[in-house]
Amino acid sequence: MSTTTVTPLTIQDAEALVTAARRAAEAADVRVSVTVLDAGGHLLAFRRDDRAVLISGETSTRKAYTALQLGTPTADLVEAVQPGGLFHTLPTALDRPLLFIAGGVPVHRDGRLIGAIGVGGGAPEQDHGFAAAAVQTLA
Repeated sequence: MSTTTVTPLTIQDAEALVTAARRAAEAADVRVSVTVLDAGGHLLAFRRDDRAVLISGETSTRKAYTALQLGTPTADLVEAVQPGGLFHTLPTALDRPLLFIAGGVPVHRDGRLIGAIGVGGGAPEQDHGFAAAAVQTLA
């Protein structure tokens, strides 16, 4: 049985993700907050633009946490928490900061989950686009 070691998300990776997400948001003239978590859910990097709405700091962190815990972009989970959806009761069943709004994207390396990024402050589709664009820069 062979084991392969996957390099964890580094602070340099986290800072590159924040920079890439912010550049994408600035190009769209949107002010955002960006959160990057490692595989254990620990904060690696956070940045809130001066003019981003205050709640975006909290939403970016919750989006990243949700993407990390469920291993999928939050944009793909929005329908699942609607009445009749697979995860309909999940937001209220757990005492955890889950947020089922687009803008959280898991980060993988060599097929392994190594962290997540969350973006808040724009429209959900915009936040998802900024986060996804940032993740692409690490690939």
